[in-house]
Amino acid sequence: MFSKIMVPVDLVHKDTLGKALNVAGEIARLYGASIDVVSVGGELPSELGHTPREFGDRLQGFADDLRSKFDVTVKADPLMAHDPAVETTAELMKAIDKVGADLVIMASHEPGFFEHIFSSHGGYIAQHAKCSVFVVR
Repeated sequence: MFSKIMVPVDLVHKDTLGKALNVAGEIARLYGASIDVVSVGGELPSELGHTPREFGDRLQGFADDLRSKFDVTVKADPLMAHDPAVETTAELMKAIDKVGADLVIMASHEPGFFEHIFSSHGGYIAQHAKCSVFVVR
């Protein structure tokens, strides 16, 4: 049913992604699908790395841990943006086509007042992606 699962992650909040990662791992195992872990980082130094390469290495380590945990193929796709706070949703939408995802599995928080005015990353992607989107709370 699914062959390529894209899982957007924010490594700053990786401790809150457990449910979504478990869903992705189980679905990947069930269908023999691969997982592409994508994350949007900045070109300037941050807590996730001083360089884009450090950011990519950190994401690769995260992907390697998932590969070991679920025994499925996991690829790391670091995405770079000038301003990740502004460009994350657009970069994730482009990544869906880039990786050829037929399913996106995203962690999300419970919607609050702000989401009634502006879509969250997950809300926007669920509304606009051409593939299936599973938002996990």
